[in-house]
Amino acid sequence: MSHLRVDLRQRAEELVALYPRPRSAMLPLLHLVQEQDGYVSPEGIDEVAELTGTTPADVRGTASFYDMFHLEPVGRYVVGVCTNIACLLAGGEELLAHASRRLDCAVGSTTDDGLFTLEETECLADCGHAPCVTVNHRYVRTTTPEAFDAMIDEVRQGRRDHEIPDHGTLVRVRRNGGLRVPDEVIAAERAAAKAARARRLEGAG
Repeated sequence: MSHLRVDLRQRAEELVALYPRPRSAMLPLLHLVQEQDGYVSPEGIDEVAELTGTTPADVRGTASFYDMFHLEPVGRYVVGVCTNIACLLAGGEELLAHASRRLDCAVGSTTDDGLFTLEETECLADCGHAPCVTVNHRYVRTTTPEAFDAMIDEVRQGRRDHEIPDHGTLVRVRRNGGLRVPDEVIAAERAAAKAARARRLEGAG
């Protein structure tokens, strides 16, 4: 029985079908697991391993390499404060310390109500609004303690829900645009590529 709910399992199978090798779909599949569970759960790891023809150890090793994936439960809102050089010079460390006091939780931990997880981050690529702050990987551009406090109050009150989704959700709307190629064309091109590889191997032998 699938750990993923029905709609996400369908999306997972569609993702696997996009790649010549199922293993190549591992990262987007991990995002689906995190969208459902809020983190990369053990059950989700097992399902990704099954979908990609790998082992749970392979999946866990991949997930642990990327900062966007969490292997333990986190808050509904993951708050990241950058302390890289541009943000450091603009008061990033001071803002991080303020955030820790305001949320009443240590950096790297989650508030008692389970709502916020506070992280110190590397460059978030928004140096024009230093120190940079994100919530669930969305820029909130709260560069002062006062602006940070106001933002936290708005998030608590649900007034930012239109722009900040629950943690793990990359997009709210599935894209219907982009490249569209019939399945039979993809199958034919993959078969031709496989035949070409076989001919090359025969020639090399």
